[in-house]
Amino acid sequence: MAKPAYATGAQVEHQKFGLGSVVTCTEDQIVIKFDDHGEKKFLTSIALGHLKKSDRQPPAEKKRATRKKAAAAVPVEVAS
Repeated sequence: MAKPAYATGAQVEHQKFGLGSVVTCTEDQIVIKFDDHGEKKFLTSIALGHLKKSDRQPPAEKKRATRKKAAAAVPVEVAS
């Protein structure tokens, strides 16, 4: 099996989607998480012509704000 064209975590620039980080790369497909366009999947054979390596440092992962779970509703007995 051939070595993937891009290693996981490699920084790339796409002509249309801009800067991104390689999530996975196989002989068949490459998945890139773009800064402004989210995750995109491409056929490796087609995508390689539209990508170039970037020297930038990977962006820091944004932490999602965690929401507190709502307190469970306590059933109230109604006196009849």
